[in-house]
Amino acid sequence: MPKNTVLIVEDDAALREMLRFMLARNGYETEQAGDAEEADRRLAMRLPDVILLDWMLPGMDGADYARKLRAHPLTADVGIIMVTAKGAEEDKIRGLDCGADDYVTKPFAAGELLARVRAALRRARPQQSGAPVTCGQLVIDPAAHTLTIDGADVSIGVKEFRLLYLLARHPDRVHRRAALLDQAWGKDRYVDERSVDVYIRRLRRALKPHGLDRLIRTVRGVGYRLAE
Repeated sequence: MPKNTVLIVEDDAALREMLRFMLARNGYETEQAGDAEEADRRLAMRLPDVILLDWMLPGMDGADYARKLRAHPLTADVGIIMVTAKGAEEDKIRGLDCGADDYVTKPFAAGELLARVRAALRRARPQQSGAPVTCGQLVIDPAAHTLTIDGADVSIGVKEFRLLYLLARHPDRVHRRAALLDQAWGKDRYVDERSVDVYIRRLRRALKPHGLDRLIRTVRGVGYRLAE
């Protein structure tokens, strides 16, 4: 089963290392960045499942960076947990209003932070209670968050996985963009329907090495369907 990935955006190198060690011991892969600019470079290479975001960063602060992440279609639905020493109620309200999903004040207990990371992952994957789906060479298991093609495990992003699962549950049914957006992103979202197109392109790229990118068919002016 692929490991969940956490991006740690924190300018304190010692705290970054402590968080990396704690997460690695609990089965997470990690990426690290010391500021928003470096975080952007990390995100361009790999989209994480959750971002741990410090508020007091050099350059762009964490609150403004959270707002920027929520405004971009590729990061609009990534779980964001603010990890900061700013513990006043008005600071928490501002952080959540800027787009953070959760807010943890320093110092924090490791168990609490891990529980909040798990909660962020559950919110990001509402389809995990569904049954596995087999469609031709594809086997999609939402509970284990695994995709196999001809029996081989295939790594795929969270949003791409959701879209493939939704399409494969009803092959040959045309799915409107708005419906896919509501089901994969949820009603409480900050992205428009064209974001679906971005992730469909990414999904096709993931399937192309296996010769299956043509399974995802575009229905012009409407949406997409999976050709069985």
